[in-house]
Amino acid sequence: MNAMNTIFLLLSVQAALGAFDNLWHHELEARLPQRTSARYELSLHAAREAIYGVVFFGLAWFEWRGAFAAVLAALLLVELGITLADFLEEDRTRRLPPFERVLHTVLTISYGLFLGLMAPVLWAWVQQPTAMALAPHGWVSWLFTAYAAGVWAWSVRNTLAAIQLYRTASPAQASARHARGLQPQPATLVTGATGFVGSALVADLVRDGQRVIVLTRDALQARASFGPDVWVVDTLDAIPSETSIDAVVHLAGTRVLGMPWTQARRRQLQASRVDTAVAVISLMRRLQKAPRVLVSASAVGFYGASPNASMEPKDETAPPRPGEFQSDLCAAIEHEARRAEALGVRVVRMRFGVVLGHGGGAYPMQALSARMGLGAVLGHGRQPAPWIHLADAVGLIRFAMARPQLQGPVNAVAPDAVTQSTFAQALAASFGRRAWLRMPELPLRVVLGEMSTLLLDGQNAVPCAALAQGYKFVHPRLGGALADLAKTDKAGAVVARAEY
Repeated sequence: MNAMNTIFLLLSVQAALGAFDNLWHHELEARLPQRTSARYELSLHAAREAIYGVVFFGLAWFEWRGAFAAVLAALLLVELGITLADFLEEDRTRRLPPFERVLHTVLTISYGLFLGLMAPVLWAWVQQPTAMALAPHGWVSWLFTAYAAGVWAWSVRNTLAAIQLYRTASPAQASARHARGLQPQPATLVTGATGFVGSALVADLVRDGQRVIVLTRDALQARASFGPDVWVVDTLDAIPSETSIDAVVHLAGTRVLGMPWTQARRRQLQASRVDTAVAVISLMRRLQKAPRVLVSASAVGFYGASPNASMEPKDETAPPRPGEFQSDLCAAIEHEARRAEALGVRVVRMRFGVVLGHGGGAYPMQALSARMGLGAVLGHGRQPAPWIHLADAVGLIRFAMARPQLQGPVNAVAPDAVTQSTFAQALAASFGRRAWLRMPELPLRVVLGEMSTLLLDGQNAVPCAALAQGYKFVHPRLGGALADLAKTDKAGAVVARAEY
């Protein structure tokens, strides 16, 4: 009994650490279910989680005697093999952060200790007549039944995600083979290509047979995601000066909504955008022929977040609000991008609203809450909520690349301006629910500090420049955009495309 108590304690530690690893690293950080390159890794995770479910439930209620002990031992050895294969796959397809590597090491040590304790128990069981003998452990059995239900549910979820990713992998590979014969044409350089909008843009460009160069911090992930026909670099110094680059799309940048805006965090947010822009301009200077166009991502946060003036329409001529961090950050990005104009490059400064789509951004978590009936109005709910569907975010970038007359700032937002309350209700309605919760303003401002302005204050940005140049939105109305997203598989690609 003492040995089983220790075994249950180790398995509880394993369950807690594994759940954290899944949620933090696999879901929030790496976003594995949205990566085509992660389909094999997800398959391994699904198999391992299925085995853990059997182990949790089986040990909670039964003694595995005789031949059943051999079956359980085989399952534990299979899990060990899956873990080793998972390590190899992770090293092949992505760069793990230090904390994830440490956590995996701890999980491996914990599992080794568990195997060491289980070995004599299994040896004792295997010598008994074959039977699944009922041996409950009180409340511990019910706790481990809950563990089993959780990992089995996660196994099913990862299996479905892997199946969807395998289905979507084939068209991307075919388009990459098609692009192989088009290498001499000028390239499009995309920074931040493994991000939410960047990955969708690269897929769209490759689908059209265009040559693409991507700058990324994680070359392993990019090569696994995009295939061998997309040129992946982790430094712009790797691009020779004779390279023919027709267009540059600068999307690099750490997510603004996340960790609190400490001074260190602010420096990181600025460096991830501005330093890359500096490197892009430096590349343009040394290329034998400068690119034709630079599309640089900014945000509607350029206009600031003044609560009193938030309902006033903001077209591209509206000024920034110095002293507000989000405005200063956007202004710094745009200032650096405009240096390319001295090289004769047409510069388009794309000011994005909230981009709605599967695979990243704010929508997946918001949709999950709404689907569960937990949609909420933030603060008074009257603050503007500028948005744009992912199809139009990619479409506007492609439109800006192709339209010689378009330059300067462009509000990348849908023409259907709504308040946050309207957005929350429409999102809930897309799943047949209602947004009945309300999050008071004061706690958000206290907890999040200035970052709360992203949620509680808005900019009523209007897409005057895009409409004036003739861009036709795929999803101009919020209801239609949310209905499209609600019916689209989570791992699906952009199915509707704009006219460029």
